[in-house]
Amino acid sequence: MKINPKLLSLAKRSKEASRKTAMLSDEIKKRALKAASKALVEFDAKILAANAKDMALAKKKKYPASYLDRLFLDAGRVEAMARALEEIAAQKDPVGEVVEEWNSKDGIKIKRVRSPLGVIGMIYESRPNVTVEAAALCLKAGNSVILRGGSESLNSNKALADIFSAAIASQGVPADAVLLIENTERKNIYDLAGLDEWVDLIIARGSEEMVNDIQKRATVPVLGHGKGVCHVFVDKSAALVMAEDIVLNAKTQRPGVCNAMETLLVHSGIAKGFLPAVGIRLAKAGVALRGDDASRKLIPGIQKATEKDWPAEYLDLILAVKVVDSVDQAVDHINRYGSGHTDTIVTEDASSAERFLKGVDSAAVFHNLSTRMHDGGVFGLGAEIGISTAKLHARGTTGARELTTTKYIAEGTGQIRK
Repeated sequence: MKINPKLLSLAKRSKEASRKTAMLSDEIKKRALKAASKALVEFDAKILAANAKDMALAKKKKYPASYLDRLFLDAGRVEAMARALEEIAAQKDPVGEVVEEWNSKDGIKIKRVRSPLGVIGMIYESRPNVTVEAAALCLKAGNSVILRGGSESLNSNKALADIFSAAIASQGVPADAVLLIENTERKNIYDLAGLDEWVDLIIARGSEEMVNDIQKRATVPVLGHGKGVCHVFVDKSAALVMAEDIVLNAKTQRPGVCNAMETLLVHSGIAKGFLPAVGIRLAKAGVALRGDDASRKLIPGIQKATEKDWPAEYLDLILAVKVVDSVDQAVDHINRYGSGHTDTIVTEDASSAERFLKGVDSAAVFHNLSTRMHDGGVFGLGAEIGISTAKLHARGTTGARELTTTKYIAEGTGQIRK
């Protein structure tokens, strides 16, 4: 397959930049990220004007409200991006961190230390804030990044990438450390994922179909950030007022994102008292419910759930509801239908919580908090490059530390192999 020569040139420039970013001091990286934070605020009018073009096109194409929400930027969201850069700048530099060290029997001093991955290809859809957060986290970890956002956010992504790149270059960071693929043809994704001589890792963040497609075609290792079929299980010993608040937040606070709840599981021991009350609150929030037979008896008028609803990622104000008889049934349902993203139990029973936390095979398993709390900013990482549902090389919310690898450094006094 013939590679787009412009893309190949971009990858070579990124590889050259990565050699330099790997050597940057923490102080230079901090200054660069702070400069980028300041530039976002300074040039917010340019960013918002570019985003307005994207929004106008998206509305013309009649994208759903949840999609428009992911695409939309306002002054508050730009300020949030700027704050995230400040937080990332303040974090401890992961590069050079000693993971472990020891002395061998031959007197060799051996350390395993964190080092940059090199060139990261970041493929994502709709959310323009990813442009800034991915660039910042890659830089913090000493990497260069090639960004490929969706066509629907091209104007926003270009404005953000240009501002970010100029700001970091003013502080001695190679401008090519952050490059944007402006040609959004699907072929360029496949080409990028095949440049294993120049690209060290592909991070694919978007629809399950897109992530799976890239993984099938790639020769570069792929870290997939796929769909989020997230669950809240309300146990029989749950504090019901808290459970209602968690359910409402997990579903309605921002329904179009991957850590929003898609299925509510309720223990049969409290379903009669809990479901009618929470059903009223969900209905007032505009949520359409799809339930099993047991839940439909308790919340009249809701649509009957089908087998297709349990693994569904709605990304909308739609919620599947099921009544279960035990913690084990809840765990079995989640492990069968979930996507391994984020699942939570609401309970006051420590043994039930422990059984759930051990049994659910997901990147994040919570006790008494909303699934929406699985987030790099909430976790103190400043931002995230995504939430990985893979098990290698990173799992869950992925920050700067997860964008490094390790290498051995050994110091001797002339030892030779006999």
